[in-house]
Amino acid sequence: MKQQKALAFERSSGNVFADLGFEHPEEELARAQLILQIVTLIQSRGLTQTAAARLLGLPQPKVSLLYRGQVTGFSTDRLIRFLNRLDQNVEIVIRMKPATQRAAHVRVVRRGPQPAQRRMPMSDASAT
Repeated sequence: MKQQKALAFERSSGNVFADLGFEHPEEELARAQLILQIVTLIQSRGLTQTAAARLLGLPQPKVSLLYRGQVTGFSTDRLIRFLNRLDQNVEIVIRMKPATQRAAHVRVVRRGPQPAQRRMPMSDASAT
């Protein structure tokens, strides 16, 4: 009988950007979470990438980067403006971190109902 080797693994911190050694992992994660909200809203409206580009004031290839989760090239401020163009209020809440918490953090929280996902046929999704 063949003996299986134990797989080596490392437990995640919960932030892939921290695990990969990014300089500002909290900011990177927050931007990735904002991008997820933007893409979810675009999809829930059934917009093509071209229509989303017009709405957001971007060239279509930049919308494609958002769909692929490309964080580089999109500041937090710019992503917030995109959310506003998608009729979303964005609130920034600042509060003291609890003494029991090791480090202060940044996080993105969606309040209210999630937009319903609208699936596009494969032929439409690949054409945009």
